[in-house]
Amino acid sequence: MNFIKVSSLLLAILLIACGGEEKNASTAAKTAAEKMTTLAKENASQMKKEMQETIADAKADMGDKDLVAAAKEKVGAAASDMADAAKEPMEKMDKMAEKAKNAVSVSMDDAKNKGQQMVESAKEKAQTVTSTATKKVENVVVKGAEKITEATKSTAPTSTPKIVEKAKEEVVEKAAAATAVAATTATAVKEKEMPKKAATVDHSSWDKLLRKHVTSAGKVNYKAIKADEASLDAYLKKLSDNPINKEWSRNEKMAYWINAYNAYTVKLIVDNYPVKSILDLHGGKAWDHSWIKLGDKTYTLNDIEHKILRPQFKDPRIHFAVNCAATSCPPILNRAWTAGNLNKTLELQTKKFINDSSYNSIGSEVAVSKIFEWYKEDFGDLNTYLNKYATTPIADGTSINFKEYDWALNKQ
Repeated sequence: MNFIKVSSLLLAILLIACGGEEKNASTAAKTAAEKMTTLAKENASQMKKEMQETIADAKADMGDKDLVAAAKEKVGAAASDMADAAKEPMEKMDKMAEKAKNAVSVSMDDAKNKGQQMVESAKEKAQTVTSTATKKVENVVVKGAEKITEATKSTAPTSTPKIVEKAKEEVVEKAAAATAVAATTATAVKEKEMPKKAATVDHSSWDKLLRKHVTSAGKVNYKAIKADEASLDAYLKKLSDNPINKEWSRNEKMAYWINAYNAYTVKLIVDNYPVKSILDLHGGKAWDHSWIKLGDKTYTLNDIEHKILRPQFKDPRIHFAVNCAATSCPPILNRAWTAGNLNKTLELQTKKFINDSSYNSIGSEVAVSKIFEWYKEDFGDLNTYLNKYATTPIADGTSINFKEYDWALNKQ
């Protein structure tokens, strides 16, 4: 830096002063002060030039960075370096002035006073120049920043697409995160505000057992089921542990009770197998035997059919779904009843039973199952009900008779 030249000049002043010539010392000091002023001005000009070069370097190095901030950073660093460089010569000037004062005071009081005055004047001028230079540096920074801002405008078209693309990516990410949070919140609120539906019974194990051991005609292999009784017992336990829940749908409840009736009837036969007829059990009153435990209640087969299924659901097709293990009873379905297959299968089983000559004879003469006699109140006008499903129409006024019921076991 040029401040070093100031130090050299002061050293020359001291050397002259120590030579003992008052006149020469005065002239030298005056000359030194003038030169110091000139050098300070030159230094300020040099600093301005260096600031401009610094700004140019910063602009070339920064690329797409924040030009204004980077420029201020570089200019600030340069100004700090110059201030530090200026500080050191000033400290040396103080020390040299002190030496000059001591040396001149031995024999030259006037020279000492003049020397001090010149030194002080030189210091003041140097300080003034330094202050002026600092202000100029600040002006350079401001102007440089303004120029860089203008330059940034010209680069905006090329940098804008990148900025926009980045912004779009951030928006998409934030939107996705917000959507995820909203979905989680909505689910939590829904679960909190809407009580969970009570779980229904899975009838698949009963379905598997029926498909394996019951024919499409409803003939049951009780011997095979007895050998696989553990599977039957597991299903009955499932029914017992999961009694009817009021939140279940009508079809879910109805399917539950039909499956329960049929499964416990099969269990009754299996537990007493081999047996010829269900009438051989419990004094011919197997349907009144209370042994079916579902939840905290115990039922009979008659409870399920006549106190629950018939009065609650009021659907006569129920009679073609429940099976009493007798040959003349509507055949047991070789699939489990479910809420999904209930209505379609009830319709199918009813039509199949009414048109099966093994159970009903419909022609010039009509003889149908005793079921239609025992539960006539469920069917209403029998002629109308039969014609709803019969493939052979029954003429009005035709006499309807009822067949004898075969209670022999419906075994294979």
